[in-house]
Amino acid sequence: MKRLEDKLTIEQFKKVIDVLNPCMDDYLYIYDIKGDHYCISPSAMMRFKLPACEFTDVVEMHARFTYPDDIVLLQEDLKKIIRKESNFHNMQYRWLDKSNKAVWINCRGSVLYDECGEPEYLVGCINEIGKKQRADNVSGLLGETSLQSEFQRYQNEEVKGFILRIGIDNFKEINENKGIEYGDMVIRKTADCIESVTSPGQHIYRIVADEFIVADFTGRSAEAAIKLYHKIHDRVNEFIESNCYEVFYTVSAGILDFSAVTKRVYTNVMKLSEFALNEAKERGKNRYYVYVKEDYDLFLQKKERLRQLRHSVNHNFEGFEAYFQPIADIKNRRLSSAETLLRYHSEETGAIPPMQFIPLLEESGLIIPVGKWVLNEAIKTCVEIRKSIPDFRVSVNISYVQVLKSDILNDILETLEKYGLDASGIMIELTESGFLEANENFVAFYEGLKTHNIALALDDFGTGYSNFRYLAEIYPHAIKIDRSFTLKALNNEYEYLLLQHMVNMSHSVDLKLCIEGIETKDELDKICGINPDYIQGYLFGKPCNYEAFHENYVKEKANK
Repeated sequence: MKRLEDKLTIEQFKKVIDVLNPCMDDYLYIYDIKGDHYCISPSAMMRFKLPACEFTDVVEMHARFTYPDDIVLLQEDLKKIIRKESNFHNMQYRWLDKSNKAVWINCRGSVLYDECGEPEYLVGCINEIGKKQRADNVSGLLGETSLQSEFQRYQNEEVKGFILRIGIDNFKEINENKGIEYGDMVIRKTADCIESVTSPGQHIYRIVADEFIVADFTGRSAEAAIKLYHKIHDRVNEFIESNCYEVFYTVSAGILDFSAVTKRVYTNVMKLSEFALNEAKERGKNRYYVYVKEDYDLFLQKKERLRQLRHSVNHNFEGFEAYFQPIADIKNRRLSSAETLLRYHSEETGAIPPMQFIPLLEESGLIIPVGKWVLNEAIKTCVEIRKSIPDFRVSVNISYVQVLKSDILNDILETLEKYGLDASGIMIELTESGFLEANENFVAFYEGLKTHNIALALDDFGTGYSNFRYLAEIYPHAIKIDRSFTLKALNNEYEYLLLQHMVNMSHSVDLKLCIEGIETKDELDKICGINPDYIQGYLFGKPCNYEAFHENYVKEKANK
């Protein structure tokens, strides 16, 4: 049991706190248990939701800035001290910061007793256990907190220089294949490589797992940062060679010239440097990228569009609409089926072209719920049209993402059953490139389609991979020739003969062939010479919503 040799007043404790407060990052406190009085380092007021750096009614006041789930635990621990069941307070719990967010702290303190052995004071220290470290012992470099402190020295000045943000490409694979200790060695050696080529006035920091920052506030330009990156790149290669290629890795870098930044505050600079590094990695890794505002604006636009798309998905797919484009039988040049096409309209930005929003849906995974919605609209529409045209069929595009990451076959079967449509009413379209990327997943998907007698078409055939062996491996019911290929055939004799052979080959293995992109009568006449099975294009009709499609095509055919 600890007693004070000489009686100290709380005022004397407060003086000690005031003296030490500028000398430390942690927060000293004293709790006068008998007097129900609390005093903490004044700097805590800047960080936490404290009423003041001194207050009474201590337990009640703590409930105001302690995370609600932790209040009872704190009160129970304090009661143990008062009941003399404990002489040391040591708790990890959460306080609320100025913006009402939870911050983990470690609160420790020793109990001091009076002459009668009663608890009089709880004296101790509070530190943030989730706070970023100022230095990193693995790399031997300073950490991000130190970088922020360094940057703040220049916050009232016109900052000149650059940030070079370096990332180890595919670092996770090194940890997975070689172990964390080996990964730490790579971090240390990479830090050594960077340090060995930096110039006076350039400071190095390790900010997250596999990322480093070289900060230059001396006025050097982006050109100097590029030269520095190449030096680092060469040193890393030298290390890899000296290590007998036991591990091979590359580094990418994002370069931010302060002259290209309008808002030169720390958080914005870090955000832009992260964007720059990500751009370097997105563009193939093992390279550098210099921040350009126009690229960042496009990035923000993409994020905003993704936000709009996500909002639409979460609000009953508002803004999405299924369009239908007629497909004509070449023999009678009359409607036989339709391709379902997705359109999107935002109230904020108007119509967005499919080539812009569909890749976003695929990248984000939103194509899975949107794809199910399109499938539902297509089959529902087919059922309605079959009341007038009994043999009508609708085509639905399926993304390779749906094949890879969802049970799309089951979605198709459930939707067919929901509307009572038999398998002859639908054809699934998948791009040739999608098949290559999906690999085994696609094979299983196609086998499922065959089992249930659902037709499959390879879309955009010949525009990408053009590997005819896939026709033998998956044996689709039809292939579709993209307009870009069609235009070449219409304007070049060699390409025309090539397309002719493609049609003949398709017919020889009992495949149907659809030519897309026919827009004029002359194009139609020339394409008819190679005898395809179906024609699709603006000559027969542009994509339109169901009401227009029914009025312009379904009624017309039903009346004939």
